[in-house]
Amino acid sequence: MVRIGVKRTAPEEVDADLLVVGIFSGEDPPEGLSSAAQPAVGSGDFTGKQGQASLLYAGESLAARRLLLIGLGERSSFAPERLRRSAATAARRARTLKARSVAFVMTTPEGSDVRGAARAAAEGAVLGLYTFGKYKTKRDQGEEPEGFDLILGGAEDEEAASRGAEAGARIASGSVLARNLANEPSNTATPEYLADRAREIGDRHGMTVTVLDRAGIEQEGLTGLATVGRSASNAPRFIVLEHRKGGGGKPVVIVGKAVTFDSGGISIKPTAGMEDMKFDMGGGAAVLGAMEAVGSLDLPLDVVAIVPATENLPGGDAFKPGDVLTMPNGKTVEILTTDAEGRLILADALCYARRYDPTAVIDCATLTGACVVALGNHASGLMGNDEDLVAEVQAAGETAGERAWPLPLFEEYTEQIKGDTADLKNSGGRGGGALTAGAFLKEFADFPWAHLDIAGTAYGKKGNAYTTRGATGVPARLLVEFLIGRSA
Repeated sequence: MVRIGVKRTAPEEVDADLLVVGIFSGEDPPEGLSSAAQPAVGSGDFTGKQGQASLLYAGESLAARRLLLIGLGERSSFAPERLRRSAATAARRARTLKARSVAFVMTTPEGSDVRGAARAAAEGAVLGLYTFGKYKTKRDQGEEPEGFDLILGGAEDEEAASRGAEAGARIASGSVLARNLANEPSNTATPEYLADRAREIGDRHGMTVTVLDRAGIEQEGLTGLATVGRSASNAPRFIVLEHRKGGGGKPVVIVGKAVTFDSGGISIKPTAGMEDMKFDMGGGAAVLGAMEAVGSLDLPLDVVAIVPATENLPGGDAFKPGDVLTMPNGKTVEILTTDAEGRLILADALCYARRYDPTAVIDCATLTGACVVALGNHASGLMGNDEDLVAEVQAAGETAGERAWPLPLFEEYTEQIKGDTADLKNSGGRGGGALTAGAFLKEFADFPWAHLDIAGTAYGKKGNAYTTRGATGVPARLLVEFLIGRSA
């Protein structure tokens, strides 16, 4: 991973392969850089429009070899997320240019402090350089910079910026782990593979790790997971990590759905796009990535992570439409479609979470295509039974740049999933599909609970400067931001 550093010096005196300076729309370059930036700014080729970039070869007025101007847009709307994306753009351009050293002149958004700004910039730089080329026999993506230094002005607190940059790098590393796990093909990332990665996280950070195999899952009465994974040759695993640094109080529990491949089971999916169903463990990957960051930051908080992991495949022993399951809390569920399996394994996890008497539970899952229809790829769906918790999760997403948008859980959605043969049915039909899925989970949450439907945000095409094609790591950074807030 690239080294993130902090320096206090005049930009024109920085000795680097690439000096990066952000300029607001309609404003002049910082003093000391005017002559070097003049060819682009003076000609009108560069105006500071958001996302605009212009590369110049520095002259005698700068110690750096090259100067990259990045447009920051209007000053009034400049926020940490835009800073994060600017740093990512700088890092990616540096790799293309084979620049070994990068100096990024910091611009602190109004209302933010230098620590928060440095954290956002560090996250952007690390995430912007992310690639997943493990299975490529030939990789020609350029060399990563050795160093990415944040350049401060004379009045900014260097120690605070250094702490922020270190935190940002650690949080981004957790998101990178989440991306790597989700990008792995399903013949590698089996439930046991995820369990092994959880054990490694536990060993690195002194966490307690519990892994239930098929027999343990059945003995524990985790009916949903046992049933969904029944026909898979790669047996299911129920993974629990405990970070106990908060003094033994009520923990926060985070839950992630990890269906390592979802064929739809007996209700099999269409062939087109089925290869993307390796990403159906994005929620579990994000929870493991969040725990990596929690451990690395050594947060003074009690956190429990639960990851039910399984494949959903057809076979002679597969569960079938029309089956009735008795869940761990005694409620019965009629199966209308085996392709609504994620809510079954999440229900198990929510029931299991009760033993911790949690202060809050957040689950995240690539749960419904209906949420993608509703919100597209720019925000996760957010539901819950506690308005304050929902607002807290939404605020964490805004800060982290992983937006979540509240959706309703009206009583009518619960009525929509009332069963004919059993208490509940595992699908409420096409109308309001994301909401009836949330209403189903609500039946298993008798504690403050929030649900993130990340079907549209966990993977896809390239989204922004720090999001490549494939897994995004969402919502690992949102979860960490929430947990940082709880640990303050």
